[in-house]
Amino acid sequence: MTTGSMLVIGYGNPGRGDDGLGPELVSRLEALGLPGVHVEVAFQLAVEHAAALAEHDLVVFVDATTEPDAPFYFREVSPVPTDAGFTHHVSPGQVLSVAQACFHATPRCYLLGVRAQKMDDFGEGLTPGASAALEAALTHLVAFLEGQALAPLETGDE
Repeated sequence: MTTGSMLVIGYGNPGRGDDGLGPELVSRLEALGLPGVHVEVAFQLAVEHAAALAEHDLVVFVDATTEPDAPFYFREVSPVPTDAGFTHHVSPGQVLSVAQACFHATPRCYLLGVRAQKMDDFGEGLTPGASAALEAALTHLVAFLEGQALAPLETGDE
């Protein structure tokens, strides 16, 4: 593990409108070139991501959400046991659980959920509301990664 190393994984399907918020945010974050911050894009999380978690001290998962309360939320992720051998989709908590079990890794993990407005149609591009939520979430994430925001906005289960 690289001391102080941070990983941001943005996941979702850019071909489903606002479901592409995770990959889009990570793309914009990568363009900023923050030192010590590594990025990865995926259509969905898989148990294989546990190996990447094991190589970092801090991991932030970024995904679209339909929770209506705010433009985004930022929550700490706790490990969730899984029988991932029988599924194609796993949650951030399940990936963390596999990282702990297989690699004895204990990175701090967070989930950044960015408010989506439309994910039912096929097509690329974000709605104006999702674009605004993305900007707010990116601002918070950059401050967090640079040590300016010391805690998640909200804690709880994913």
